[in-house]
Amino acid sequence: MAPITEVEGRRLTLSNLDKVIYPASGFTKGELLHYYATTAGPLLAHLYNRPVSFLRYPDGPDGQRFFAKNVPPGTPTWVKTAQVPHSQGPARQILVQDLASLMWAANLVTEFHTPQWQADAPGRADRLVFDLDPGAPADVVQCCEVAVWLRERLAADGLHAYAKTSGSKGLHLLTPLEPTPSERVSAYAKALAQEAEAELPALVVHRMARKLRPGKVFVDHSQNSAAKTTATPYTLRARPEPTVSAPVTWAEVESCTDARELVFLADAIAPRLERYGDLLGPLINLNRAGRIP
Repeated sequence: MAPITEVEGRRLTLSNLDKVIYPASGFTKGELLHYYATTAGPLLAHLYNRPVSFLRYPDGPDGQRFFAKNVPPGTPTWVKTAQVPHSQGPARQILVQDLASLMWAANLVTEFHTPQWQADAPGRADRLVFDLDPGAPADVVQCCEVAVWLRERLAADGLHAYAKTSGSKGLHLLTPLEPTPSERVSAYAKALAQEAEAELPALVVHRMARKLRPGKVFVDHSQNSAAKTTATPYTLRARPEPTVSAPVTWAEVESCTDARELVFLADAIAPRLERYGDLLGPLINLNRAGRIP
């Protein structure tokens, strides 16, 4: 029988705790749940009031993976939801607002993905994002070069950029904004991606076409669309090992000479939080929110 535990007064059934989710390292579902419980403070702050899309991988990264936006069958009645606009009409999505909801969702074995807007202001972005995706043989080292260029370019417009690993191959750059229509943010981000390609033609491509990307960094601006989402800070990823989309310092970005320097597994996050706190805190309290020109 699956164990039942109580979290903040809510009874949860946590199943298959000994199941190995990441075969390369033997990382189990129980360890996955422990990671999310111990990282709940900053993770919940970044999830708060944002409709969540789940990338579920219940049998590990080599098993079936499926993306889900709608409220899953069997969702407890106490899990909060929000009605959000979709292309085919309004639909309800999960809001992970508290530890009990987080542990319920984590028990599904999932990556957490969120939009750049909050549930009570759909389509009004309070952050800008660039997903820097390297095409082999380029890797995150080249992403770091592009990130530094984008940081300086954003600064020239009075905007502050913060970095995190994607938890996969690349790097995410995020900028807190005064709430702004997503269409305007998308247009601005696309213009900066085009400018980056013009300034760094040997290093950057702003279009998604695979044939253009070998050896370059694709500056993906498309996730600023109101319909798109980005991996939430601190989420685990469905990769061979339990990698995390982890905030990084600009000193780490500037000094990176080996892709392995910016790979962070689950067990690295608690020490980093103790040392740095939440490096992406300004995305939450918006004390450095800027206005795009």
